[in-house]
Amino acid sequence: MLILLPPSEGKTPAAKGPAVEWDSLSFPELNSYRTKVLDALGLVSAHEDALALLGVGASLRDDVERNTRLHAEPAAPAHQVYSGVLYDALGYKTLTPAQRRKATESILVISALWGAIGFGDRVPAYRLSMATALPDVGRLASFWKPQLTQALASQVEGELLVDCRSSTYAAAWAPPAAQTVSVNVFSESNGKRTVVSHFAKHTRGELARHLLSRRGKAPATPGQLLKAASEVWTAELTEGTARKPHSLSIILPN
Repeated sequence: MLILLPPSEGKTPAAKGPAVEWDSLSFPELNSYRTKVLDALGLVSAHEDALALLGVGASLRDDVERNTRLHAEPAAPAHQVYSGVLYDALGYKTLTPAQRRKATESILVISALWGAIGFGDRVPAYRLSMATALPDVGRLASFWKPQLTQALASQVEGELLVDCRSSTYAAAWAPPAAQTVSVNVFSESNGKRTVVSHFAKHTRGELARHLLSRRGKAPATPGQLLKAASEVWTAELTEGTARKPHSLSIILPN
């Protein structure tokens, strides 16, 4: 089983420590593409209109300024840098040592800057959305899609993929549909279901935690994933097609 996560919008910078060591990152074959994105991001972030170009507000000026020196910024494990609703719900710090090892082995983060990284990979905090277009790179989802398709092929072979990404990050890579289950979250009231956003992030984080901490073998099929999710939530599984992944719906009471 592999759990696919998006990065968090907000990130916690490392207070000190060495900069990113490129050769230690998962999927080092992506390093030349990572360098291209990082260099383009640095140039855009130094521009007088950087905030507008990156689609962020004035409160994030310091984050954007940090983008100009990412080669030298202190790095920390991804599970420490990425914060926010989903990662708070996953609660890496409160997992047991065995569960943390499982998280490191099982979680892949799809990133606008790094393409794909492991949960234990050391990276600096940065500000960049997959929806952004950079000079000489273009729209990042389109830029990364062929690179990730090739780089991740052997990693995901034979694995059940639990896709907890948002649509923005799902656009950067379409894993094999037959072995992928996208996770959707709904609120139900009086028989009517509504897609939720904030609680979707929280619930996906809780699902990831449950899969890492529950006893027994990790789910290996969509049906087994449904059974695991049903231990905690009301859940339904919609079968996929040759091109469309399976879909796990978690229904929250309103």
